[in-house]
Amino acid sequence: MYVYVNGQIVPAEQAAVSVLDHGFLYGIGLFETVRVYQERLFLWDQHFARLSAGLLALHIRNAWSSAELEAAILQTAKANGLADAYVRISITGGNEGVGLVTEGYARPSLFIFAKSVPPIALPPRPKRLQVLSIPRQTAEGPVRFKSHNYLNNALARLEVGNQTDVEGLFLTHDGYLAEGIVSNLFWIRDGSMFTPAVETGILDGVTRRHVLNLAQKLDIPVQEGFYRLEELEGASEAFVTNSVQEIVPVSEVNGKVLPAAYGSYTQALHLAYRVSVKSPWV
Repeated sequence: MYVYVNGQIVPAEQAAVSVLDHGFLYGIGLFETVRVYQERLFLWDQHFARLSAGLLALHIRNAWSSAELEAAILQTAKANGLADAYVRISITGGNEGVGLVTEGYARPSLFIFAKSVPPIALPPRPKRLQVLSIPRQTAEGPVRFKSHNYLNNALARLEVGNQTDVEGLFLTHDGYLAEGIVSNLFWIRDGSMFTPAVETGILDGVTRRHVLNLAQKLDIPVQEGFYRLEELEGASEAFVTNSVQEIVPVSEVNGKVLPAAYGSYTQALHLAYRVSVKSPWV
C-alpha cells in the first residue's frame, strides 16, 4: 500500500506521523471516508463541506482547497492501482509539541489511505444488529464530528468481535436508538421510513443525507426523531448505511427476525443508490 503524507506518496511502511502531532497526542483530527468509483469521487462536495465545517470548529487551518484534496485522493488511488477504492483522508492538528494550544492549529498534517473494496453484491448480504452494552457517548463539541476521538467505536468493535455479519447498535444514555458502530440506521414501518435524529448525538453521515434525498425522490415519507428499541423491533424492514458498503439490509435486531431482510423499500432505495453512483451530476 502507498500512502499520501503531506504532499508525498510513500510506501505504507515508510509513512510516519510525529509523536508530537496533536492528532497522536490528543486526538485532534478529522477524517472522511470517501468512495471512488471508476476514478470519480462520490458525493465529494458533501464530504468536503463537512470536513471544512469540522476544521473550522476545531480551529484547524483549512490548508487545502476542494480541488487540491480531490487531486491528492485520486493520486493516492492511482498509486495503489485502484480505479475503485475506499479512501480515508485524515487531517490532524499537526506537530505542535506537548501541551494544548490556545490559538488554533496553523500547520495541519494531511494523510490519505486507499485500498480496494469488494464489488457490491446484489442482493447485499444482510447484517444482524446487536445492541451494545456501552451507550453512545455524547459529542465533545456542539455536534458529533468525524474525529480521531474514536474510542467509543473501538470499544464497541471489541465487544462485537470478528462477527462480520453483525453490526453493533448504539443506544444513547437515555435509551434512544442512535447508530451503528460504522453506520447510520433506518427502518420501515407502516409505509414510512424512520431514522434517529441528529439531535440524539449521531454523526450526520454524508451517505445518510444522500439516502434521505433518495427517499424524497421516491416519495417515501421520512420521519427523524427519538425512538426506543421497540420501534425498530416492530419494523417491517431495516437497513444501515455508510460510504463503503452503501445500503446494507438488516435481517434481525437483537435476535428478533424482521419480516423482510431485503424488503421492497430497501430494494428500491438500493437500486436508486446504485443508479446515483453512475450519475456524474450527484
